[in-house]
Amino acid sequence: MLQSREGQRVPQVTFRVRENNEWKNVTTAELFDGKTVVVFSLPGAFTPTCSSTHLPRYNELAPVFAKQGVDAILCVSVNDTFVMNEWSKDQESQNITMIPDGNGEFTDGMGMLVDKADLGFGKRSWRYSMLVKDGVVTKMFIEPEEPGDPFKVSDADTMLNHIAPNAKSPDQVVVFSKIGCSHCAKAKQLLSDNGFEYIDVPLENKVRGKVLGAVSGSMTAPQVFINGNLIGGAEALEQYLSR
Repeated sequence: MLQSREGQRVPQVTFRVRENNEWKNVTTAELFDGKTVVVFSLPGAFTPTCSSTHLPRYNELAPVFAKQGVDAILCVSVNDTFVMNEWSKDQESQNITMIPDGNGEFTDGMGMLVDKADLGFGKRSWRYSMLVKDGVVTKMFIEPEEPGDPFKVSDADTMLNHIAPNAKSPDQVVVFSKIGCSHCAKAKQLLSDNGFEYIDVPLENKVRGKVLGAVSGSMTAPQVFINGNLIGGAEALEQYLSR
């Protein structure tokens, strides 16, 4: 049975990492001593849940964690440094420090090394997250021991809620736009002026009407979505922001 290590120090391990085509040793003392650190550990780089949700959400919320006094966010996996480096590039996870626990020493010391031979993975980490202050684990969220790969409590939002229940997560904003569209430019300027970061999805003429009609019910650009809710075009956005 997997057990919480709350109140205990993290294992003393030296990680072998590759930076700028050179080998480098990184110790747990360097990573944790005198710092407040969030760690999330997962079964493997490039695997579905890890790539679609676990890592991206921690990366997205990293600035919010920083405002709450978190010095660093570490992603630990029983993979080698080359795999972790390539995964980091693929995910554009610049806010996360990738920790390659290639030999599984850190994971084993945490009591989280499990056998996934049935998947051809060998020994890997169970999925968990933890808050570490000055090298001591103050909180752990360990996924339940269920078949498959449960992902219920080690997510970024659960950890952020533990650290700062009233912290505001960044809004998720998407603008479906048309190249050269003045109304689209106005909508994007309104978002920028009001402090929103957004993803711009320019659509080609051949597909724009069908795509916009399918997702918003309107065939005109732009169409703005905020946190999953359809706001509409530039005028509707202006009204929304003036509330």
